[in-house]
Amino acid sequence: MLKPGAKRFYKQAMATSEPPFGVRLDDRPVRTPGGKPQYVPTQALALALAAEWQAQGDQLDLSTMVLTKAVNTAIDRIEPRRAGVVEELSRFAGSDLLCYRATSPRELVERQSKAWDPWLVWASRELGVKLQTATGVVHVEQPLEAIEATRQAIDRFDMFALTALHPAITISGSAVLGLAFGMRRLGPDELLALSRIDEDYQAERWGVDEEAAAIRSNRLADLTRASRLLELLNT
Repeated sequence: MLKPGAKRFYKQAMATSEPPFGVRLDDRPVRTPGGKPQYVPTQALALALAAEWQAQGDQLDLSTMVLTKAVNTAIDRIEPRRAGVVEELSRFAGSDLLCYRATSPRELVERQSKAWDPWLVWASRELGVKLQTATGVVHVEQPLEAIEATRQAIDRFDMFALTALHPAITISGSAVLGLAFGMRRLGPDELLALSRIDEDYQAERWGVDEEAAAIRSNRLADLTRASRLLELLNT
């Protein structure tokens, strides 16, 4: 396993031109920290991984290799416990952000409805995920059929796409928005804006908190990296 600050031990990083796609450092194939072959489904992703390796200086800066880290996570951590990850993410449908609406003020109520209702309609029509909404903070029990439809939709993603889907759902607090992101119906900026309607409304009234702004910036960076991974998986 490579450690931070390790010396560069190769001259050239090249992506393979034929399946299975991967990266070779000189003539040695890259493996994950867990010792597994680092194969990916598209050459576009392999080329991007090779570019991360090639861009390194005399010492490796692993913090700059965000795609490599994501791919290693998919292979070493997501795939071995795939069923558990799918189950974990599908549970977000039971308390989906889009289902809990403000009772006041009227402007916030209208913003939520205008922004969120179309995505609940989309989830029902496209995925069979029919969720119930409620006002206030009282928990609403979602139909088991909706939870199962969510699980089936998430289970269609391979281990690499699941790695991108995970931050989308956990950051937004919404299985519906996360699935729309994973299916490339929403970009990172759109997803974050939809998930922060309440916070942004409060910021308009009371001003932007520096700590909250920093958290927002970090979350957008995470979602942007996830979006880039999805793009390369579909190129």
